Amino acid sequence: MSSTEHSTPRHTALDALHRSLGATMTDFAGWDMPLRYGSERDEHTAVRTRAGLFDLSHMGEIGVSGPEAAALLNFALVGNIASVGVGRARYTMICRSDGGILDDLIVYRLAEREFLVVANAANAQVVLDALVERGAGFDAEVRDDRDAYALIAVQGPESPGILASLTDADLPGLKYYAGLPGTVAGVPALIARTGYTGEDGFELFVKPEHAVELWQALTKAGEGVGLVPCGLSCRDTLRLEAGMPLYGHELSTSLTPFDAGLGRVVKFEKEGDFVGREALLAASARAAQDPPRVLVGLVAEGRRVPRAGYPVVAGGEVTGEVTSGAPSPTLGRPIAMAYVDAAHAAPGTTGVGVDIRGTHEPYEVVALPFYRRQK
Repeated sequence: MSSTEHSTPRHTALDALHRSLGATMTDFAGWDMPLRYGSERDEHTAVRTRAGLFDLSHMGEIGVSGPEAAALLNFALVGNIASVGVGRARYTMICRSDGGILDDLIVYRLAEREFLVVANAANAQVVLDALVERGAGFDAEVRDDRDAYALIAVQGPESPGILASLTDADLPGLKYYAGLPGTVAGVPALIARTGYTGEDGFELFVKPEHAVELWQALTKAGEGVGLVPCGLSCRDTLRLEAGMPLYGHELSTSLTPFDAGLGRVVKFEKEGDFVGREALLAASARAAQDPPRVLVGLVAEGRRVPRAGYPVVAGGEVTGEVTSGAPSPTLGRPIAMAYVDAAHAAPGTTGVGVDIRGTHEPYEVVALPFYRRQK
């Protein structure tokens, strides 16, 4: 049963703790999740300048193991998963046979024959079903591991120091998009250096029964450096500033990776066939000859906030569509991501606006991301 099929929302192992902290809860992809604890602007700023703590236990974990696990994932996904080293992770996508994006994923190689696929909460069942179906004939097992994990993220410039105080794992040696097993505050965890905020940070996969203990230990360790609990609302503004796509907004089954400007994740050179290959070859050729709409950043000249679905206009004509929009706490102005015609996609293009309830509000076209952290 998928999470959205439940008559009442599912609860993470941290549900009671969120409520004790006064969180505003919301139904997200069939899960009751914290939207914010206080001010979402303050939570956003804390992640940019100090550190924030997130419950991401709604994400969909799928285990793939066995002698042909790598071959199965190479066939099922568009990336070259067989080339991922043990202890490393890769951003990739799963597409339909027509090339449309079913979901974007992170795949961790835990061992030679063992992988952890992490799907978006809303798509977890779709991805699981597709992997099971595509796994027929491969000597590999596909497991629904959603109930086996709680996922806690600590993000922000202070996060390495906070985590280092609770673990003897080699954090300095842990590269971006890598993961290693270790213990954090005495809790066994997969420690991954990944995130969705544009900041340095870590995602900790643990057993659900250890989630509260770990959250409390991280909270205590971060007291002196301004760590705060953070909800999904600031997670969205953080990823928007960092130019990171969100499924259902920048990515969908009506777009191929080439339409989304993410054709680089498709690896035609890998060994063997994969689902969507022919359609994606055609999409690649089409994109080279007739560029599709381009995903760009838009920064408001005024104060009105654009929302997903609003038309982008130029010269009185519709030239694109907003996919995500919000006030940017870091820039101090409303921002948006939008797919626009190639003729109006160059940074600095003038005369572009967003139709906000009949008024064409002026916007500046900028390159993504809006925000890039200082290394």
